[in-house]
Amino acid sequence: MFRTHTNGELTLKNLNEEVTLSGWVQTIRDKGFMIWIDLRDRYGITQLVFDQDRSSAELMENAKKLGREFVIQVKGKVIERVSKNPNIPTGEIEILVESLTVLNESQIPPFTIEDETDGGEELRMKYRYLDIRRNPVKDKLIFRHKMAQKVRNYLSDQNFIEVETPVLIKSTPEGARDFVVPSRMNPGQFYALPQSPQTFKQLLMVGGMDRYFQIVKCFRDEDLRADRQPEFTQIDCEMAFVEQEDIMNVFEGMTKTLIKDITGQEFGEFPRMTFADAMQKYGNDKPDIRFGMEFVELNEVTKGKDFKIFDEAELVVGINVEGCAEYTRKQIDELVEWVKRPQIGATGLVWVKLQNDGTVTSSANKFYDEAALKAIVEKFSAKAGDLMLVMSGNADKVRGQLSALRMELGNRLGLRKGNVFAPLWVVDFPLLEWDEESGRYHAMHHPFTCPKVEDFDLLTTDPGKARANAYDLVLNGNEIGGGSIRIFDRELQSKMFDLLGFSKEEAEAQFGFLMNAFKYGAPPHGGLAFGFDRLVAILDGNEVIRDYIAFPKNNSGRDVMIDAPSPVAQEQLDELELALNLKA
Repeated sequence: MFRTHTNGELTLKNLNEEVTLSGWVQTIRDKGFMIWIDLRDRYGITQLVFDQDRSSAELMENAKKLGREFVIQVKGKVIERVSKNPNIPTGEIEILVESLTVLNESQIPPFTIEDETDGGEELRMKYRYLDIRRNPVKDKLIFRHKMAQKVRNYLSDQNFIEVETPVLIKSTPEGARDFVVPSRMNPGQFYALPQSPQTFKQLLMVGGMDRYFQIVKCFRDEDLRADRQPEFTQIDCEMAFVEQEDIMNVFEGMTKTLIKDITGQEFGEFPRMTFADAMQKYGNDKPDIRFGMEFVELNEVTKGKDFKIFDEAELVVGINVEGCAEYTRKQIDELVEWVKRPQIGATGLVWVKLQNDGTVTSSANKFYDEAALKAIVEKFSAKAGDLMLVMSGNADKVRGQLSALRMELGNRLGLRKGNVFAPLWVVDFPLLEWDEESGRYHAMHHPFTCPKVEDFDLLTTDPGKARANAYDLVLNGNEIGGGSIRIFDRELQSKMFDLLGFSKEEAEAQFGFLMNAFKYGAPPHGGLAFGFDRLVAILDGNEVIRDYIAFPKNNSGRDVMIDAPSPVAQEQLDELELALNLKA
């Protein structure tokens, strides 16, 4: 055998035992007469010692030839360390090596395999197999594994059955572009990779499975943002004979269980907020409620003062940054420049300070006298020492801009602590949203979301006002899960396709298989899908999902390690009866 023990388990209890260890050379400390080597594997580090008084000259010479990341096997005796290391489990012992075998040599790695490495992100992604040897990456992958086990155990205890669904499917419109796969046996035809197993989990409900889940890969060919991946993992779930409350209770329970198991924190009932309130108070549908800075609308106290940017605005709205009136002009100017960046797109920012002595100053002093400024301060319910930041413009646009500023300030002020959790349900989403460019409605979630029963009539009279029987679970300003009650009635689903601009022929071509299934007694059903990568990251006190994926893509959707995507051979294109016609 290559080892009797791992490099993380030997202690003083094993004193004087003869052991065999294998692993990678982490560090070498050569004092001439003695050589110490840290031997590493997934489980930890064990110190090896070669001593010229107790080791043969050949063994000492072979030890001197070792390099970093060599894979070696040693046999020896467990002895007590003179200089102990209390920071590692094996820190009280070392191995007096009696024999050494080099299993594989290594070139000098392109970066140090240490917790604090000298390798940049792109370099580490190119050599990801080396990066995984580092504790920060290894520990995140182990944490992900433990999370997956906890999810499976919880859902299995709740009578869910894990069912695999196909990866090569039919292309259907679900909000993002599909990745498509040409079929050699069906020239000119293509599979798509699933954006989610949406229709299949509904068909499983028609099939009587009752409670389904799957930890499943999903694919979306969309423009990438900082923390998006073209392939990602969902905890995909569906339940039959349920209403919204049934689903929310099950998955609120799962989230509570995960948080308690991992952090020890316990929660009562998660708060709920309507979509309309979330947009009005926080400017987005996934608010971080770990801190305040709720939006305050100021139209009634700011207009009519000959301040053009407020008078002509649809909405004047601001946030109160408590205790920050001491911000210097330079600090405030930096915030103004921050909101003017193209990513935010604001034209400016107005500030109001309530000083500790009770006086009020503002960048708009020219237009607002002391009484008018105090009216603004009262609207904020501000206290001495507070800083108020105000923006104006188109209502939807300015809410999004102020929301971005609120989150940025939350980060700068240390209010978004990774070890503090604030779960929230957001409910009552709009069913549809109007797209000016195409001149038709789009589904806010997907075409299978059921409207709230009390809004059925609005589908005929005023579709834009209909609310969806949908719900999102938000944690620390991130949507970690979302779902809905599904349409299970053939006529209602047909009406939804009509509203979304599908012709009868298009609906039949895209979703005929689902509509046919509804002919055979589809039960009421609904579900929810968690973004597993994001859930794992947040529960580990982080928000960067790439760190929790073994082999992630970069921000351009490339795998720089294997250099994908890449061209394929002409022979493959010929077999698929495809020809490239690339634009210049």
